[in-house]
Amino acid sequence: LQPTLSSVCFLIVCCQDFFPTETSQMTDLLYTEKELVQSLRDYIKAEESKLAAVKSWANKLDALTRVSTSDPEGYLAHPVNAYKLMKRLNTEWSELESLVLQNPSDGFISNMSVHRQYFPDEEDQTGAAKALMRLQDTYHLDSEAFSKGMLPGVHSNAVLTVDDCFDMGKTAYNDADYYHAVLWFQQALKQLDDGEEAAVSKADILDYLSYSVYQMGDLPRAIELTRRLVAIDPNHQRAGGNLRYFEQLLMKQLKESNQDYQPPSEEPIQLGTYTRPKDHLPERETYEALCRGEGLQLTEARRSRLFCRYHDGKRSPRLLLKPIKEEDEWDSPHIVRYLNILSDQEIEKIKELAKPRLARATVRDPKTGVLTTAPYRVSKSAWLEGEDDPVIDRVNQRIQDITGLTVETAELLQVANYGVGGQYEPHFDFSRKDEPDAFKRLGTGNRMATFLNYMSDVEAGGATVFPDFGASIWPRKGTAVFWYNLFRSGEGDYRTRHAACPVLVGSKWVSNKWIHERGQEFRRPCGLTEVD
Repeated sequence: LQPTLSSVCFLIVCCQDFFPTETSQMTDLLYTEKELVQSLRDYIKAEESKLAAVKSWANKLDALTRVSTSDPEGYLAHPVNAYKLMKRLNTEWSELESLVLQNPSDGFISNMSVHRQYFPDEEDQTGAAKALMRLQDTYHLDSEAFSKGMLPGVHSNAVLTVDDCFDMGKTAYNDADYYHAVLWFQQALKQLDDGEEAAVSKADILDYLSYSVYQMGDLPRAIELTRRLVAIDPNHQRAGGNLRYFEQLLMKQLKESNQDYQPPSEEPIQLGTYTRPKDHLPERETYEALCRGEGLQLTEARRSRLFCRYHDGKRSPRLLLKPIKEEDEWDSPHIVRYLNILSDQEIEKIKELAKPRLARATVRDPKTGVLTTAPYRVSKSAWLEGEDDPVIDRVNQRIQDITGLTVETAELLQVANYGVGGQYEPHFDFSRKDEPDAFKRLGTGNRMATFLNYMSDVEAGGATVFPDFGASIWPRKGTAVFWYNLFRSGEGDYRTRHAACPVLVGSKWVSNKWIHERGQEFRRPCGLTEVD
């Protein structure tokens, strides 16, 4: 009944349950590929040179043997010819044998071996496909938009072939994700029907598509697709049995529900034809709508209460002569954005320091307290301290001056890079009551506040969103946003659950400082109620 599961051969290198490599590493891969192409061209030249030499030998010997065999005795009667025959067979044919046995591919293979250790593996390849599906879901992009490189605000020559689309479908299929499998197999079928050439056959696409549609519960369409498969390949090993099974199952369902047979829609299967299965995230729809810039809850009345101002950090000596520009992003909870926090030079230095240390970002397991990777956080991060470079000291001091909070008990500056598809699904920065030991090792209390620097602009996607109250904050290079995670009482503000939306186009660089409770007793005194 079920098509054989096979390995995926999708060749896009991007990001993860594949977990996106940071931008400089991806750039290195492009230059590696360029070097390998040049190595391949050198190999082709060497092969062509070798073949030309062999052809020259063949032409020379062909002319010679025609003369020698036309009158063998007369030819050998001449002592020079006899000598040269001995020489050719003893020496020259051996040289020719050595030439033929030469392997010009050695250099290319050696180069490949050196670089192969940095190549993406099967997990990366599978994750790249899943990243595209994540973007497809979040930004409501159909498979055809992706296959033609038509992303919002972006026109590109990056296209997906029939075989690419089929491999995307296989990735989902092998993961029992029949919802996405249907979308990509249907796109592969459409492009094949439109005349595009492909290695995969229409029978193979229909085989997988029909079974995936059956798994989505659409028996009429599964029957129609299987009939098309039988018409193409009457001897297909599964098609006939599947067709009988689907028809019997449909008749049984119609009989039990006392319904008449409704022929399947002739419209292609597109985004929205089937309902996307629910997953672990309760606010999935709200979160993704905010990522698209939809569902914002800031009314005009509330917007009128937002202001911009100059901020001197309660008369900090370092800000008196050059106060920071501060803008209200949200009224309650209060979220502010600071402008011109990091210069381009500082950003480049921070990225330079972070790049060698970037590693897959982790989250704390709420049950064990152990740091681990998770599919809902897809980025790479590094931690920087003041001793690493004076620029980190300056940034830490600047955060302290602006917020009025000490950074002596704060965590190190975390630098994170989200490649295409990189995200961090809704989460809290502070530890909840069911995680009493989350920051026990630090001995600095809970995470009181978050200071988030945006170190790049993002062409599309990548917003910071707050599903609880409907806010979307978009990256702007050189700016920073700040909010409190805890009320003055020390109770967590559950409204601050937030997410980093998937990056659709571009690369998102951020750095953040998590400021803890200890040392803030006189800088932010307790309130009188739980929600002060």
